[in-house]
Amino acid sequence: MRTIDLNADLGEGYGIWRAGDDRALLDVVTSASVACGGHAGDPETMFETLCLARDRRVVVGAHPGFADREGFGRRVIPCTTAEIERLVAAQTGALMAVATLAGTRVGYVKPHGALGNLAAERSDVARAVARAVTAVSADLAILAMAGTALDSAARAATGGGRVFREIFADRAYLPSGHLVPRTHPEAMITDAERAGDRLVGFLATGAMPTLGGPPIRLDADSICVHGDTPGAVAMAQRLRARLSAEGVRLGPFLEPRS
Repeated sequence: MRTIDLNADLGEGYGIWRAGDDRALLDVVTSASVACGGHAGDPETMFETLCLARDRRVVVGAHPGFADREGFGRRVIPCTTAEIERLVAAQTGALMAVATLAGTRVGYVKPHGALGNLAAERSDVARAVARAVTAVSADLAILAMAGTALDSAARAATGGGRVFREIFADRAYLPSGHLVPRTHPEAMITDAERAGDRLVGFLATGAMPTLGGPPIRLDADSICVHGDTPGAVAMAQRLRARLSAEGVRLGPFLEPRS
């Protein structure tokens, strides 16, 4: 029986504002990438999310992004690679510090939104992200978009170890292996049955359908559902049920750390 992780991007609020239903999603997923002060997240939101994950034995990762709350981290903010290195290190370190108060530990780093897409496309940005993560802690893993520049840079930075690959349940792919830009009308997959069919086919063949081209081969350790999208809980619940029915076991790509 194959085992694969199901992750969601969570803790994406600040102050009294919240995005998505973290509590419900944490009952479904096996890993959670927690916003840590860039596109979203403040100390109280981080602490609350980490405690909810701890109680459910859900593995947690840092989800650093551009300092862009107004754009939810989905705009490229001009930065040098040195500045990107520092923002990834600072946000990851902040979540790790709050995690000590919550009685849990951060296991991995996954860049968010525009930063994640930029690291997927540009080798210099990918290397900056990988340098930051390995400088903060050699124990941290990196969760990278499968088959992208970050996937390659992270493997080079870690000697091939502690790098895991993710695919997206709710996003369409380009033939290049990158995600279809959100401005495209077919970028998001909102129908859970369609998403489930695509994942079952991918897990059986290793080939991911693309928009406007042939399927591409990808490796995957984790499947992502975006926690801030409408219907995310129902999507995650249906995907978990569908994969279980197909004989796929859901489990984290890392062991829980405390």
